[in-house]
Amino acid sequence: MKKLTLMVGAFLLSTMSFGQSMDTPMSLEGVLSFNGSSLEWTAPTLRFRYFVNENIAGRVQLGLGDGMGTPASESWTFYENGDGTGATGTAEINRGAWNAQIGGEYHMSATDRLSPYFMLGINFGGGSYSETWTESDGTQYAQGLSAQVDATSSMFGVGVGAGVDFYLVENLYAGLELGLSYNSMSMSDVTTTVTQTAGGVSTTTTTVGGNASMTMIGTGATTAAFRLGWRF
Repeated sequence: MKKLTLMVGAFLLSTMSFGQSMDTPMSLEGVLSFNGSSLEWTAPTLRFRYFVNENIAGRVQLGLGDGMGTPASESWTFYENGDGTGATGTAEINRGAWNAQIGGEYHMSATDRLSPYFMLGINFGGGSYSETWTESDGTQYAQGLSAQVDATSSMFGVGVGAGVDFYLVENLYAGLELGLSYNSMSMSDVTTTVTQTAGGVSTTTTTVGGNASMTMIGTGATTAAFRLGWRF
């Protein structure tokens, strides 16, 4: 009888539900994105969810970077002579980008460990780009030439998708989400300030142009993300 009681207890523990519970209505997770060829942390991305009830959750997501693995900064050195001798010039490139999403999820009836859902979100973000040339034209050495190039961008769109949470232990879950995003990108004019020094005299000119406040309407882009989160 004692052995039977222990077996029943073990069975009940093994079938205990680790799924969503209103005792822990919030979750915080990190997102690992698929960039089309490899898995990488394309940005430090965090997602917060709040479950209004067992089926509906609101979510807020914030990430840094452009989501494509583009480096935030680059530095180039150019030499006066082709053999790497003589005076030098430099070009410094700095990029900044952020992205965010506000949306909701509808969770279908869950099993003990699996919680499938559908999502809808509003995407937005922004970015900046700058180049600083010193004794160069940005591509090669140029004595007496310096410049500053600046531009900004903004993004707005919508995303839909489906995913699943798999509870490893109580409140700790891994997940997969597949989606389709449709975003528009607005790019500001490029401002270029060039200073040319010759014979001890410096001349500075500023031009505005390039993107001409261009707005690009993007086509649909698929997204895939692996997630690890904690409910509390």
